[in-house]
Amino acid sequence: MVIRVPRVFVAAGVVVVLAAACMVSATAQPKSTQPKATEVGVTPNTVRVAVMADVDNPFAPGLFQGVVNGAKGAAAFINSKAGGRGIGGRKLVVEFIDSHIDANATRNGIITACQNDFALVGTAALLMTNVDDEINCKDQSGQPVGLPDIGALVAGVPESCSPVSYPVVGVQLVCSTKDQHPQTYQGNQGEFRYLLRKHGGTLHGAFIGASDTQDATRGAVVIADTAIRAGVTADQRGTRSGRDPQSAYTPIVNKMKEDHSNYSYIAMTDNNAVLLRSEAELQGLTDPNMVWECFSCYTNTTKQNASVMEGEYTALGYLPFEDGNVNRTLANFMKYVGPAKADEFSVLGWSAVLAFTQAARAVVREHGANGLTRSAFLTDGIPALKGFDAGGMIGKGDIPAKRLTSCFVLVELTNGRFQRVHPKKKGTMDCKASNHVQFQEDLIGG
Repeated sequence: MVIRVPRVFVAAGVVVVLAAACMVSATAQPKSTQPKATEVGVTPNTVRVAVMADVDNPFAPGLFQGVVNGAKGAAAFINSKAGGRGIGGRKLVVEFIDSHIDANATRNGIITACQNDFALVGTAALLMTNVDDEINCKDQSGQPVGLPDIGALVAGVPESCSPVSYPVVGVQLVCSTKDQHPQTYQGNQGEFRYLLRKHGGTLHGAFIGASDTQDATRGAVVIADTAIRAGVTADQRGTRSGRDPQSAYTPIVNKMKEDHSNYSYIAMTDNNAVLLRSEAELQGLTDPNMVWECFSCYTNTTKQNASVMEGEYTALGYLPFEDGNVNRTLANFMKYVGPAKADEFSVLGWSAVLAFTQAARAVVREHGANGLTRSAFLTDGIPALKGFDAGGMIGKGDIPAKRLTSCFVLVELTNGRFQRVHPKKKGTMDCKASNHVQFQEDLIGG
């Protein structure tokens, strides 16, 4: 079972700790003020948060281990001199809770975090079907203020639209419309408009999404509709399971040949993209002018299959790792997470922890070291995340509004290495406001 999630896009997303305002020490309080135990998970010496992620499971073993790696690396950075020496004079501690792609384990994880941790940070639990325990979580004084949730990968409607959930890279669904028919969705059309310009203004072909969950299917539909609104034509639209063999892609490739398609988008894993490209090669669909694009192919797996994946495009919502020498936050990410563990999921875990830290430090600046409570975090900390971009490492978004970023970087696999295609200058992203689009679709039953 392979489950994909909406881009942070990637899409994702989403680090602001290196921004000047965030580098102000959160301990800038009168020296006579000694930190106290102010909230669940907050002791005089530590702030404890939980990263709940689907890791150990029978469907996709190790699925979101990258999120955990990124979150723990970010905590190490936050506690360092370079990262500001913690939060309000306290060390940041990250606890890992494995949700196992299991609804019961996920709910139990929320209950555990409510009892022991200040917040959920870097959440990547795809079967969070019930958020009642998150919304009604009681604080230290017994009031049901809720458990703050700064998610890394949020796919389901309940968590996307929870009043205490603020995904680091936003969500596709405009939550005020979730009970309407149709609903309103948002997307980033920048990559599609760029590819249209680069390839003569006409792209038409196949859009392929995952069929393993309703959330995965809905996310792929939104991406496809974003591309279509940008001007790409769909010759065919379909889904495949992440467990399908290469032969499952035979009819897709055959129809692409019949339609003389010059474009393909697969909103699945890198492994599935390799299967698609391998089948295309087997069937003789090897036109060098063919435009292949994948939702999640900025990976070692893609590079290891360079012979069939040559020319594959992937849009990123963060700076390519090769840009580490021009962006301080990315350089610290590579140092504290490490090149061997650097992937799109570790970027999201890292970003979620840094966003949490920015919000928590905003509370400390406003209310003092002993004003750090869940209520103050939700009321005064979350608004400090408007315009969060991790010092330029990820696309600028609006976390309080759950708005997707309009930023992207397009990379292409060339001779076994990913090359920055657009924009050309290292350390930059294309953030035109016109990249962001909204449209209506009826994708939620009921």
